[in-house]
Amino acid sequence: MENSTEGTEFILMGITDDPELQMPLFIMFNLIYLITLVGNLWMIVLILLDSRLHTPMYLFLSNLSLTDFDYSTAIPPTVIAGFLTGNKVISYNTCASQMFFFAVFLIVETFPLASLACDRHAAVCKALHYTTNMTTKGCAYLVIGPYVLGFREASIHTGDIFSLSFCKSKVVDHFFCDTPPLLTLSCSDNYINEMVLFVLVGINVLFSNLVVLISYLFMFITILRMRSSEGCHKAFSTCASHLTAISIFYGTVIFIYLQPSSSHSMDTDKIASVFYAIVIPLLNPLVYSLRNKEVKTPFQKTVGKAKSSIGFIF
Repeated sequence: MENSTEGTEFILMGITDDPELQMPLFIMFNLIYLITLVGNLWMIVLILLDSRLHTPMYLFLSNLSLTDFDYSTAIPPTVIAGFLTGNKVISYNTCASQMFFFAVFLIVETFPLASLACDRHAAVCKALHYTTNMTTKGCAYLVIGPYVLGFREASIHTGDIFSLSFCKSKVVDHFFCDTPPLLTLSCSDNYINEMVLFVLVGINVLFSNLVVLISYLFMFITILRMRSSEGCHKAFSTCASHLTAISIFYGTVIFIYLQPSSSHSMDTDKIASVFYAIVIPLLNPLVYSLRNKEVKTPFQKTVGKAKSSIGFIF
C-alpha cells in the first residue's frame, strides 16, 4: 500500500476503523452537513431579501454564514464519502488543496466573530455614534480584508507544509489533511514549519481574541449599568450564547495548533477537530442569527407559509 502511494497519495485513517460505526457516522455527518449548508444558505438569502436586515450587524452575520458555508464544504464531503465507500486514499494534490481551502476559511472565520463583537460594542456602548462608527467603507474593509489575509496566509502555510519530505509513512492518522498529523510524517527538520504555524495562528487568534474580549468587557460594564432588569437579562443571555460559541471555536483551535507536535494525541485531536471543522459551522446560525428577533420573525413567517403551501397541496 505504501509503495503504491509513494510520492503521490496519502491514506487517511479516518475517525474510526470500526465497521459497525461507519453507517451511523455516515448518517449523522451527512445530516449535520445538510443542515449546515441549508441553515447558512438560508440566512444569507433571508438577509439579502429583507431590507430591514440591511444593517452592519446583519452584513457581518451574512458574511459569517457565507464563511461557514464555504468552511463546511472543505472537510465534510470527503469524510462522508469515506464512510460510504470505504476509500481512504487521497491524492497528494487533493490533500494540499484540502489543507489550503480549510486554512483559508479557518483564518477568515476568526474575523467575522471579532467584527460582530465590535458591532455589538458600538451598538451597546456607543449607540448615539453607531452610524458614524460603523460606516459602509469600514464594514467593507472588515468583510473583504479577512479573505485577502486568509488566502495569503493559507498560501504561505500550505506551501510551507508541502515543501517537506514525507518519507516516514503515507498513513495520516486523521480524517482530513491537517497540519499536526502531516508534520509527524515528515522526515525533514520541521522546527521552522512549526514556528511559522505558531506565529500565523498565534497572531490571528491573539488579535481577534483581544478584540472580542475587550468589546465584551465594555459591553458587560454597560449592561450592568442598565436600569431595566429585563433588558439586562436579555443582553446577558445574548452575550453568553455568543461567548459560548466563540469559546468552543477558539478553544479547539488553540488546543490543536498552539501546542508542540510532541504533545499531540491524535485520538484527542480528532475529537477536537470534529468540533471546529464540523460542529461550529452548524452552531453559528443558531447562536448568532436565530436568537435575534429580527431574524426569527421573517423565518417563522416563511416556515408558516411553507407549511400552508404543503397543506394546500396535500
